[in-house]
Amino acid sequence: MSTPLSAAAFRAALRAEGVTVAEHGTWSTHNRDSVGSWGPVQGVMLHHTAGTDSVNLCRTGRPGLPGPLCVAVLAKDGTVHLVGYGRTNHAGLGSRAVYDAVRTGGTPPARPGADAVDGNTHFYGFEIENLGNGRDPYPAAQLEAAEKVAAALCRAHGWAADRVIAHKEWTTRKIDPSFPMAVMRTRIAARLGTRPTTTYQPFPGAAWFRRNPTSPIVTAMGKRLVAVGCSAYTDGPGPRWTESDRRSYAKWQHKLGYTGTAADGWPGATSWAALKVPYTKEVRRTRGGADG
Repeated sequence: MSTPLSAAAFRAALRAEGVTVAEHGTWSTHNRDSVGSWGPVQGVMLHHTAGTDSVNLCRTGRPGLPGPLCVAVLAKDGTVHLVGYGRTNHAGLGSRAVYDAVRTGGTPPARPGADAVDGNTHFYGFEIENLGNGRDPYPAAQLEAAEKVAAALCRAHGWAADRVIAHKEWTTRKIDPSFPMAVMRTRIAARLGTRPTTTYQPFPGAAWFRRNPTSPIVTAMGKRLVAVGCSAYTDGPGPRWTESDRRSYAKWQHKLGYTGTAADGWPGATSWAALKVPYTKEVRRTRGGADG
């Protein structure tokens, strides 16, 4: 069970995965939360739009189905257009058996059962611009964007690739998206087996910071915190993790939109990726850590 990422953390996770993002209007607060709950989130659902002018359609909706119709639209050129965030009208009711399989890491049934669970509550929804007629192609850049956005959310939540499903796997009412999901999940799993290609420092792990390390990574992090206007330092930053580092990092978490215990100053994977700490070879990494 997972609490949805904040809008800022969601955007940061996409960018950390190498996604090209375009933001539209007040996307971060444009949602359907007033008519139902958003979360706990259990996975990612992929769709195709079955139309053109997809960004505008997915932002505003259509008669009888108000927008937003997803959190983002994946254009043919691979650009990911952020159009809403929170509960969106993308999934509708779907199979309890599929929901339970996604939630527990089991194998979904070959054919969905009766519609019983509100997918708008439990899934991040992405629309991929395509007519869905079997003739409209999915360019390589667009499929790569689908792979990246799904992997970004799986990485942020600590999910495996089997948390990513198609609308057609959710309910017998739908046929989208019109590409093989087994192939897409294989691509996502392969991406999750590696870290994004980057010149930035990989996340050392939550436990690493709790040991009060002395490392040039701490210095590099502190310099980045100063650069983004989140300094609580009276001197430094230096290589030894101190209370000043923790208070500075808490400022960064607040800037990303985190609150409460998620903004306690102890680094987490998503906020770390968004900080873009320059790479240094010196670190022995341990895995783990929720965000913050």
